[in-house]
Amino acid sequence: MGAPDLPALAATGSPPAHVAIIMDGNRRWARARGMPPVFGHRKGADSVTRAVEGCCELGVRYLTLYAFSSENWGRPSTEVGELMNLLRYYLRKEIDTLDRNGVRVRMIGDRDRLDGDILDLIDDAERRTRGNVRLDLVVALNYGGRAEILRAARLAVQAGAEGRIGPEGMTEAYFEGLLYTAGVPDPDLLIRTSGEQRISNFLLWQLAYAELVFLPVSWPEFGKADLRAAVEEYARRERRYGASA
Repeated sequence: MGAPDLPALAATGSPPAHVAIIMDGNRRWARARGMPPVFGHRKGADSVTRAVEGCCELGVRYLTLYAFSSENWGRPSTEVGELMNLLRYYLRKEIDTLDRNGVRVRMIGDRDRLDGDILDLIDDAERRTRGNVRLDLVVALNYGGRAEILRAARLAVQAGAEGRIGPEGMTEAYFEGLLYTAGVPDPDLLIRTSGEQRISNFLLWQLAYAELVFLPVSWPEFGKADLRAAVEEYARRERRYGASA
């Protein structure tokens, strides 16, 4: 993360404050080259670095990456194991660089199924980078949007049963405070790679008014130019949040 190689968005206006990315296409990219899925996942880890650097250079304040969904446990155990090993490797290898460059690391999702050493690495990354303010890197791990909303609803019901809140207090702001993303603004822009055009149970509550950009490039090939193209597309759109033009 040295000198920026992406110029400021002077011509297209301010960048989105929060970009979310569904990192899709690793397995298809690998298979097209006669390689196993793990090859695509490994190459995709390099794209994470490019996305983080690009967001810092463009002035994006929050970046949320869909790293591992709650449905991904259904993949072959060897692939799941490799994905977890890649997470271990990334947290060990990149945490010093992220911290040095002002990136705060946050993890969202259900941590119950994660191995103890991974939880320790996550705790260390979050603790070490807590004071950084250049970019918040939010990693969705063992995450599902429906499960997140259901968890928040259960917490709200429990609060009501214990007399800590009544029906009049159940506002959107209160409910948002029960989500994994409490304290993080909703995404302005969602990017999905590989050409698929769906959100796949990702940030269902938070994406209510996000602009969606679908790119044909597979995640292992995603670069800073692709990020900039998506941000420029976002800047061309008029966001009215349901209001009239």
